[in-house]
Amino acid sequence: MRVIGVELSGNDANVCLLSLEEEVFQIPDCRTRKLSLPKNAIAKDLRYFQKTVAQLVQDYKVEQIVIRQRPMKGKFAGGAIGFKLEAALELLNDVEVTVLSPTEIKESLKRNPVLVPMAETGLKMFQEVAFNTAFAFLMKDKYAE
Repeated sequence: MRVIGVELSGNDANVCLLSLEEEVFQIPDCRTRKLSLPKNAIAKDLRYFQKTVAQLVQDYKVEQIVIRQRPMKGKFAGGAIGFKLEAALELLNDVEVTVLSPTEIKESLKRNPVLVPMAETGLKMFQEVAFNTAFAFLMKDKYAE
């Protein structure tokens, strides 16, 4: 199964492509690590963002997009642009979209820790949360205790 993990942060969607085939994880090369919207995003910008992600899904044969959930209120609440990005992702055709809570991610990673240091994955540090989100999703059902 091939998934894209997504962390929404401000006007950015940090992404990580991850696959699991025959119980082996791979981090395929991906042309995109981060997608951004301008602060004053209008409908045209959102359509472009959605089209870009849809093309990524098609080109890399992604079966699932997994988004790390953000709180709606409080100190770490997501902003308006972030919720627009999330809606654009959730409304994509031809791909399943799941939103995982930080608690679900933490529990999955606790049961199935990542055994490779982030520095050795070839990913950028800003992709770590997106990677953990995708990894937790793939491990959540496959190796649940």
